[in-house]
Amino acid sequence: MLTLPLLDSSQPEHFPDPRNALRDPNGLLAFGGDLSPQRLLAAYAQGIFPWFNEEDPPLWWSPDPRCVFHTADLQANRSLRRQLAGKSWRLTIDHAFRQVVEACAAPRPGQSGTWIVPDMMDAYTTLYSLGHAHSVEVWEGDRLVGGIYGVAIGRLFCGESMFSRESGGSKLALIALAQLLRSWNFPLIDAQVSNPHLLSLGAAEYSRARFLRAVAQLTQLPGQPGSWVEFTPLLSGRLG
Repeated sequence: MLTLPLLDSSQPEHFPDPRNALRDPNGLLAFGGDLSPQRLLAAYAQGIFPWFNEEDPPLWWSPDPRCVFHTADLQANRSLRRQLAGKSWRLTIDHAFRQVVEACAAPRPGQSGTWIVPDMMDAYTTLYSLGHAHSVEVWEGDRLVGGIYGVAIGRLFCGESMFSRESGGSKLALIALAQLLRSWNFPLIDAQVSNPHLLSLGAAEYSRARFLRAVAQLTQLPGQPGSWVEFTPLLSGRLG
């Protein structure tokens, strides 16, 4: 019988030790609680994230291995440069957070649903309003063609999801974000659960123990609090 800890609604900062997460399903740690800013920030600071379907209670995870991107390694390769040649795309940051989240929530071909349920959208929009969540947007004119969003805590960026409406849109958003983060001495983007697509983009796998050590260090360092709207000009020219 599967036995999971139930989170105490009166203690939003308290989670079980992520080292005790299940092996099957990989990384499942606890259930219940809420998606308050206090709980979400406490989760990320401990290497934990929520992931659940609309019919489920909140489920909390810390998988082993953990998928990460090194910001120093993400560069626009020749293939992406050719793909972008002649396009008039522009980049912004924190200009259309909710639109990016909603685009990420839209089911992909072959999918019947999404884990970015309405409660998740509202929770991360609240984090955005508090200056903890951020999005990078890729535009073609006034049309949003790609983007990525996630949560910054200390000098760790916890990526949640990205999308493309045009080929290369999400990749451009990811690379632009990584290069901006690198300039602020953010070395890692947490990509959560490994898959072939993320690995093809240059992601690496950390053991949970190694990832938790990095989290403990990076989340205690001074980050870049508040809205990142003013840093939009810094995105231009970072792919050269």
